[in-house]
Amino acid sequence: MEISVNRDNFSILESFASPTRIRIIELLNEQPMNIRALSEALEIKPPIVTRHIQMLEKAGIVRSELIAGKRGQQKLCYLQLDQMVLNFKCQHGDRKQQLQKYEVMIPIGMYSDYNIEPSCGLASEQSMLGMCDDPRYFGDPVHRDAHVLWFSSGYIEYRIPNFMLYSEQASALEVSLEICSQTPCSSTHLQPSDIVFSFNGIDVAAWTFPGKIGKGRAIFTPQWWHKDIQHGVLKHIRINEQGTYIDGVQVSNVTIDALSLCADEEIVMRISSRSDAKHCGGVTLFGSGFGNYNQDISCQIVCK
Repeated sequence: MEISVNRDNFSILESFASPTRIRIIELLNEQPMNIRALSEALEIKPPIVTRHIQMLEKAGIVRSELIAGKRGQQKLCYLQLDQMVLNFKCQHGDRKQQLQKYEVMIPIGMYSDYNIEPSCGLASEQSMLGMCDDPRYFGDPVHRDAHVLWFSSGYIEYRIPNFMLYSEQASALEVSLEICSQTPCSSTHLQPSDIVFSFNGIDVAAWTFPGKIGKGRAIFTPQWWHKDIQHGVLKHIRINEQGTYIDGVQVSNVTIDALSLCADEEIVMRISSRSDAKHCGGVTLFGSGFGNYNQDISCQIVCK
């Protein structure tokens, strides 16, 4: 997210003027929390926490969902943004300029190509899809119902719809998804994994999943899911005119221009764990109905 430092965005900038709100952001960066848990961690009363959350929601920094709790419904809060870029210098008229954004959510099972090795598998929100460790089921049309999938090495590809107009030029491409290393049927221990993200045949970023993750049940993973690995981590990839970033940290010099995005062509995204990598620990992708974030693969094209 990019904003200009001006009076029009005062409500967003004001969100950072409170140490309590900064602490809330730190807590939600670790995991989603409800109002009561935040109240206990901050040692302040729930109504005060609620007011701080409302301000962060208005700024688009935090989002909340009502979920079933032990004593009725509870408000669960999530950190919505991975990064925010502040523009201090703007050209004349930039305050009125609106960037066009095209956003689409791609379900985990809607991949267009794959080449994987077992251990592997797919599951919907209700049950396993096919047999574990049999790559043939990745070709079964039922794979479109998958909300979680995993493989030990190889790649999975998705085609991102491109709704740009011919008169527009892409200034950024953003993707966020919940991911970790492989979750084999026969093991409960995650391994480090070197995961490469590619767009239109160009490797833009490599990220190493460290192999450690919080224990306990995930917020959205179905009760029938018996594996100890319940969720991944939410990663945000951004490719703009300066380079490629993961969670706001620049990881390569590949720019948006290098991808040659055209209005009449889809964008091919490949996620791979290569067999010759130092840490070939595989890939697990969590979609809506699984993990801690209840989202599919979020893709956004920003045009100017």
